[in-house]
Amino acid sequence: MKKLLQLHFSFNGPFGEEMSAALRELAESINHEPGFIWKIWTENADNREGGGIYLFEDEASALAYLDMHAARLKAFGVDEVHSRIFNINAPLTRINNGNTGADVQS
Repeated sequence: MKKLLQLHFSFNGPFGEEMSAALRELAESINHEPGFIWKIWTENADNREGGGIYLFEDEASALAYLDMHAARLKAFGVDEVHSRIFNINAPLTRINNGNTGADVQS
């Protein structure tokens, strides 16, 4: 069953276009992670936060990515990563035009 992974953490930037330029290679590398489907990048410059919402093929893939990414963030100086994993209610999500991946089961 597909799983949604939500992450957020303190982040001192860059934000906006600078973030897009600085983290392009990282974004491209995420596409090659096992079980990865998509990611929405999140940022809040006012609160100095960054993160993302990811869709993975299964919980094992989401947890493996979380472990790897938390270690990578720690190497970048991020001490605490807040995470949650959710199931998706596909029928309701489709009503609101959400992209749940090609074959998410309800």
